[in-house]
Amino acid sequence: MDPYEIEDTTDWPGSPTPLDTCRHQLRMYENEFDELNLQLRQAREKIFKLVEMHAKAIQERDEAMANLRSRSGEAANLRKELYDLEISERFYQREAQKLREILDGLVAQPKTVL
Repeated sequence: MDPYEIEDTTDWPGSPTPLDTCRHQLRMYENEFDELNLQLRQAREKIFKLVEMHAKAIQERDEAMANLRSRSGEAANLRKELYDLEISERFYQREAQKLREILDGLVAQPKTVL
């Protein structure tokens, strides 16, 4: 027996023929192809959902930023109004102090003895 013929099993009973081996390999490739197509379809669906979620998040962010800008403008107006009121308060306190000093000069202070 030639040493190269040791691995030749074509004449053994129950051994698959080269055509059977090719068919089996083809079925394995088809199954793998179907599985990969399914995974690809699922991945595309997930990506589509993520893109929708991203678009919604962008829209919500833009609305929040617009709201923030509006509130920021209102806060600036309120800070200016508060500043103006504080200035007015100091002015009126000085005027009240001047009037008290004038009034104290006109009215004699009662002297009480204890």
